[in-house]
Amino acid sequence: MKLIVAEHAGGKLTKATLEMVAAAQNAGGEGPVTLLVLGQNVAAVATEAAQYAEQVLVGDSAALAVYNPEVWAAAAAQIAQEGEASLVLIGGSRSGREYAPRVAVKLDAPYLEDATSLSVNGDTVQAQRYTYLARVTETVEASAPTVIVTVKPGSFAPAAPVAAAGEQYDVELELPAARTQITGRSVEKTSRVALTEADVIVTGGRGVGSPDNFATYVEGLADRIGAGVGATRAVVDAGWRPYAEQVGQTGKTVQPKAYIALGVSGAVQHLSGMGKSKFIVAINKDAEAPIFKVADYGIVGDVNQIVPALIEAAKK
Repeated sequence: MKLIVAEHAGGKLTKATLEMVAAAQNAGGEGPVTLLVLGQNVAAVATEAAQYAEQVLVGDSAALAVYNPEVWAAAAAQIAQEGEASLVLIGGSRSGREYAPRVAVKLDAPYLEDATSLSVNGDTVQAQRYTYLARVTETVEASAPTVIVTVKPGSFAPAAPVAAAGEQYDVELELPAARTQITGRSVEKTSRVALTEADVIVTGGRGVGSPDNFATYVEGLADRIGAGVGATRAVVDAGWRPYAEQVGQTGKTVQPKAYIALGVSGAVQHLSGMGKSKFIVAINKDAEAPIFKVADYGIVGDVNQIVPALIEAAKK
């Protein structure tokens, strides 16, 4: 089987999980696409997962109520071994990159990281990933009975529901005692849609001029049209915005229906994180900015003059 460890939040599958389903469906190879849902009180997640996979394995346990890399790795490795999984897909999120290598070690299996494309031919798994600051696309492969792969979020279009819902099965897990305990959590609450889940993203670069302008124009337009907010690395490095909003080779990879770039020059590292967006709109006063080479629509002009007009138009 092709096993996918589902990521979920707020009782729903993440967009990254649906992207992994698409990757598994299109990769080729034999065996059913199987989603493994881990957590506590995850019945609703499992029901949703059944709309996208041939079968769903449910590990519902109090020991899984809070994410722990050792526990997650043990659960994924156990199910992969018992089900003789030929391919194990794990999200390329921070948590996924944390426990995926542990799964590979437990199974004595090869590990391919940050895949942006995937194909399976017998026991050989071939993947592509970015390297050299996203200037080069590298092809890597591994041949083994089981191969572990993390999938870079935003690299695949999300899967559509299957014709018939998959079967759900409860699994019994032999989980180790967690050696670390979480004693407190702080959650940053925001009314905006998460960057990796957004259908529309408004991103600001240094061209917006200042942190105040970023808040006024980038956030202002995003809030008006219900979009997520992104930022370039230069903006994050300058301290204008948090790293969680960074789009690009060293930040998040996104694939929204519409990507609006305000004052973004379009460095290759940034383009690697948003180049697969369905429609790209760029506003920049530099007519030679690289962003215009990938933009579907471009406006040459000052963001601080054009965006207020867009916000007013959106209000109407």
